[in-house]
Amino acid sequence: MTTTLADPPLADRRIPAGGDWLSPQALAELTPEVLLERTRALAPRAAAAAAEAEGLRRPVDDVWNALRASGYFYMYVPRRFGGLEVTTDQFIDITLPLAQACPSTAWAAAFCAEHNWFLSHFPEETQQALFGDAFPYIVAPVVSTPIGKAVPVDGGYRLTGRWKWGTGVMHADWIMASALVVAEGGAPDVLTFLFPAADAAVLDTWRVSGMVATGSNDIAVDDLFVPKARAIPLASLLNGRGPGSRRYDNPLYSMPMLPFLAMTAAIPALGAARLALADYRERLAGHVRMGAAARQADRPAAQIRLGKADAMIAAAEQLIRQAGRDNVASGALDGEAQLRARVSNRARIAYGVALCREAVACLAEAAGSSAQMLDQPFQRAVRDLNVIATHVVFDVDTAFELNGRALVGLPPNATLV
Repeated sequence: MTTTLADPPLADRRIPAGGDWLSPQALAELTPEVLLERTRALAPRAAAAAAEAEGLRRPVDDVWNALRASGYFYMYVPRRFGGLEVTTDQFIDITLPLAQACPSTAWAAAFCAEHNWFLSHFPEETQQALFGDAFPYIVAPVVSTPIGKAVPVDGGYRLTGRWKWGTGVMHADWIMASALVVAEGGAPDVLTFLFPAADAAVLDTWRVSGMVATGSNDIAVDDLFVPKARAIPLASLLNGRGPGSRRYDNPLYSMPMLPFLAMTAAIPALGAARLALADYRERLAGHVRMGAAARQADRPAAQIRLGKADAMIAAAEQLIRQAGRDNVASGALDGEAQLRARVSNRARIAYGVALCREAVACLAEAAGSSAQMLDQPFQRAVRDLNVIATHVVFDVDTAFELNGRALVGLPPNATLV
């Protein structure tokens, strides 16, 4: 892939060399409980590296490599290929310690773990070639906007595009990207394409106010050949009916995509909210505001804010967890019934993230100026939550409107459902 002088510079990414997979014995001993212990043990390292990660604008290599060594990315690999097939609650449990330590690193890691679920929807020959033969798991961003273009050719497609929001690309070995296919004499369709990360350019564009360490840079390819077996209709992912998923009995592999994606993205929001809450609580113990005669911890107003934020974050977590469980169950539904479940689950998750953001805003109003210093984790949590809440799946106005329309029997007025 070549770039022009008008393009941003190439990002300093790290394509994994591979070969660091868990041994068969280590993989056989890996359980969700063991993995939870490992992410809890890794959390202090991730927290200590959070400021460095923000400066690098990507996860720190040492922390990322420790995640690989922990077995984290096996969570949604199907069991027949050695994976764990964790429940949505286990996924949340395992990721939350990392999310509270460094929401950005957890964001990139959680999405890359979840994207192995995407691969389970690709044709059997593609799953066998990757999960079965070469890659026990993949680390891959999934990008869809702006939509790319693909042209059918013998044996596959020629793909061209430049996509934003490439979460996970800084340590990726594969990439999934959506493109519009217009076949001569046929109706246009949107397919999701899978190709090696080495075949793409990663452009250094990720300069944001929060979630800085995700490294979600732009991805570009130009006239790249992608074999037919590495492309599936995007619509089949939206309703959990990808061609390769039909051989799995576990309902995880038939759940709808968008609420699952929203639940994944909500875990770092919960982590950031927990981080801010813990920091505020600790700060109260010794903080005396200028002009005050007592510690903040002894002031009823500060106690009220702490108690309110704690309740809001706890409520948000329960909303997100239940929506995750309900999304798995909705995979057994079809047509309008599944569509109603999808918009309901998305609305609850979006509201959960809004509650997290509101809780942290409540704390920030009383945290004092010292909490805003750039060496303080509190201010990073505030910035991270503000950026997380802008994700399209957390647009509460759209989510509530879609849910309300469904409740009165009207069809969706948006395509992303």
